[in-house]
Amino acid sequence: MAMPKLVRSSEVFEYIKKLFPDNQIDYREYFFAVYVNRANRVIGHSLISMGGLSGTVVDQKIIFQIALKVHASGIFLSHNHPSGELKPSNSDIQITKKICESAKILDINILDHVIVTSEKEYYSFADEGFL
Repeated sequence: MAMPKLVRSSEVFEYIKKLFPDNQIDYREYFFAVYVNRANRVIGHSLISMGGLSGTVVDQKIIFQIALKVHASGIFLSHNHPSGELKPSNSDIQITKKICESAKILDINILDHVIVTSEKEYYSFADEGFL
């Protein structure tokens, strides 16, 4: 069975929303990484961290440890906002920049960072020109 190919933010959103535990998207923040090969086919995904209502700690070493193990060429990042607010926080912007800088050293592309809510909406850093 071929793994899905992710190109557009809408495809990433559809893939990511299935990873959240049932009925938990409004109660705690989760941060996921989806790893893809050069053809943007999914080769794996991982829950990087799980926090509380207002945030979670993201250790980029975990993101890249897994990326190197699966020989990922690209990574899609995603987390939810239990508040329902789609706009990225300053912390969201800073961690995304930090992860992008580290990825360059490893020749891995950060393809997007998608923020999701239970309202079936999402915010794409790539679509908004942040990546």
